[in-house]
Amino acid sequence: MASTDGPNPELRRNLVYLLKHAHLRMAELTAGALAPLGIEGRELGVMLVLTGRAPMSQQQAAQRLGIDRTTMVALLDALEGKGLVSRHPDADDRRRNVVELTEAGRETLRRASEVTDEAERAFLTPLGARAARELRESLQAIVIHPDDQDS
Repeated sequence: MASTDGPNPELRRNLVYLLKHAHLRMAELTAGALAPLGIEGRELGVMLVLTGRAPMSQQQAAQRLGIDRTTMVALLDALEGKGLVSRHPDADDRRRNVVELTEAGRETLRRASEVTDEAERAFLTPLGARAARELRESLQAIVIHPDDQDS
């Protein structure tokens, strides 16, 4: 009798199915890792965009993440409420809000990077080191286009 556990052979070959379920697994591991820090994966994404760069506008951060303005404002409101980011008018253009990580935000980001690195290692364990590296490089080749390299 055939097993009803797991995907059928057609689904096991379907890239959309595989990517979706890999994403769900990675999101689950990341959420568990970030929960003790009081942040969510989308908030971490905002923090990662803001780190290591000159202060950027809310609009620039939203564009870099590929999210709409309303969602960005909600994420920044949450992060600002947690004391992890600050917003202030741009000195050169007062109509524009600049967003920066606070000291608490930089520390939370440091800790979040540690725990999400561990979540990634757990996620990639079934592949082995070489295949994990190749997967990351392959995804980078798909996601990072040459005209995005200056980002």
